[in-house]
Amino acid sequence: MANSLFSKEMQDQLKELKGQLSKGRDTNSPEGENQKPTEPVALPTQKQVKKTVKQMDSEHVDDDKVLFMQAMHGVQQLEDKNVRSPVKANKAGKPDAATLSKRAAAQGNEDGDLSTGLSDMQALLNPVASEAYLSYKQPTLQNKVFTQLKQGKLRWYDAVDIHGCTIEEAREAMTQLLVQAKRNNETIVKIVHGKGSEAILKTCVNGWLRQLPEVLAFCSAPPKDGGNGAVLVLLKKPKADSE
Repeated sequence: MANSLFSKEMQDQLKELKGQLSKGRDTNSPEGENQKPTEPVALPTQKQVKKTVKQMDSEHVDDDKVLFMQAMHGVQQLEDKNVRSPVKANKAGKPDAATLSKRAAAQGNEDGDLSTGLSDMQALLNPVASEAYLSYKQPTLQNKVFTQLKQGKLRWYDAVDIHGCTIEEAREAMTQLLVQAKRNNETIVKIVHGKGSEAILKTCVNGWLRQLPEVLAFCSAPPKDGGNGAVLVLLKKPKADSE
């Protein structure tokens, strides 16, 4: 046959397979030919197969292709369990908000539980817009240092992204980040709160940070660090370093 993609031997094998399938015999059984026919197997018609091949932009359709597609109808590829699925690595090895939240709950009051004194209501009573620039500093902080923080000239050490968190998860993740920074003698961290249409988490972060005496200042990050969707937080130095 012209344009045939199969040898004559394979054509004969495929035709024999088609005949067995149309009779509804179980070809996997050792008693294959002695077994009584069961209900006929529903095979796609040549018209259906040609329509499918046409949708696949095939240049030509011959009987061999039709026969092969009918024989393979309903066949599914078996999953290879010996192949290991790739594991998505956490970017830069930084703990996400959920991890920090669970860690905070497990550690309890170790190093001081900052979240116990925070008021969600106080934070939510002062909503901020999604594109608002956040800015806060304690009166004792030098203006020069605050300006450097706003310009992004002070290096931040660690960060947490609280996108998609509940208010409780976000609060615990934020306070755990601050506790971790204190333990590691880090004075600047970044909190990525996002914007959102209602800016709920942004409002909460703005309110929570103002309630913490450990926070000397914070401001919206420069564009390269997340812009108005993140804040840079300046913390007091640990007492051991200030003495």
